[in-house]
Amino acid sequence: MSTPPFTPAPRRRAELLAAGAATVTVVLWASAFVSIRSAGAAYSPGALALGRLLAGVLALGVICLVRREGLPPRSAWRGIVISGLLWFGCYMVVLNWGEQQVDAGTAALVVNIGPILIALLGARLLGDALPPRLLAGMAVSFAGAVAVGLSLSGEGGSSVLGVVLCLLAAAGYAGGVVAQKPALGSASALQATTFGCLVGAVGCLPFAGQLAHEAAAAPLSATLNMLYLGVFPTALAFTTWAYALARTTASRMGATTYAVPALVVLMSWLVLDEVPGLLTLAGGLLCLAGVAVSRSRARGRTPAPLPEAGVAVSRSRARGRTPAPLPEAAAPEPAPEQAPEPAPRPAPEPRA
Repeated sequence: MSTPPFTPAPRRRAELLAAGAATVTVVLWASAFVSIRSAGAAYSPGALALGRLLAGVLALGVICLVRREGLPPRSAWRGIVISGLLWFGCYMVVLNWGEQQVDAGTAALVVNIGPILIALLGARLLGDALPPRLLAGMAVSFAGAVAVGLSLSGEGGSSVLGVVLCLLAAAGYAGGVVAQKPALGSASALQATTFGCLVGAVGCLPFAGQLAHEAAAAPLSATLNMLYLGVFPTALAFTTWAYALARTTASRMGATTYAVPALVVLMSWLVLDEVPGLLTLAGGLLCLAGVAVSRSRARGRTPAPLPEAGVAVSRSRARGRTPAPLPEAAAPEPAPEQAPEPAPRPAPEPRA
């Protein structure tokens, strides 16, 4: 029995699920900036990062037990450890520290170099394509991020140390994403997120003393914000990120995060009653427009088949089903046999 042809319905469903997962990620990551602003007043950068990661590990561990997720395959551990140290550990500590040295606008502007670094590293290390639409969308979104950063920057709120820390945060973010992408080829999104968060928490254990001391004196609202950061922007958002990243390129996913500044502006308006100016609104719209351009496809292009199609064929072979053999070239027909020539008749003997 031959394998049925691939239909566009499963592809469309997979694309919608990946787009929904990416949307959940950027919304929760945008909300994290509001919570960090509240919790950062009572917790130091390292203590806040450790508390956030411990809450995330606890939530993810419960989900893994319920779903009976095992350990990741050996081939995925390298990417998980690197992404855990760079992204879950270094990025969170350095970003919290950098935001104490510079104003929010400068931090948002410098950290948004991360998607550009992801595109460059992805093209170099992962072989990601850089189509013109992706580059154009990233350029538009970065211009919007610059507008948002300039509109939110205050006078005298920046320092060289703060800018350097935000650059390190952007580099850690980019390196973590590029390292996580190959790991998702063999590990599930939940496995990559859970053990990456665990690696980051272990790397932040030197701040355990600060966390215990500051938690005793911190107001309840700051502690609740720290727990919210661990459960939603970390456990949930990083898992939906990994789910979407496994189904697209690192460059395209990095460009999606340019929607975060626009959502931060909107949430600050609704939650904190911070009315944005015209430049801020224009920058937010540019960020969203750039994301739309980078996620679009050129007309007339036929998308490549999803990996699930090949997986289905492999599973059918594993169950003992033999795929239909390929048609072989017809062998040439043998030439018709010729009748044997009659033997020559012997000459008559002479008579005596």
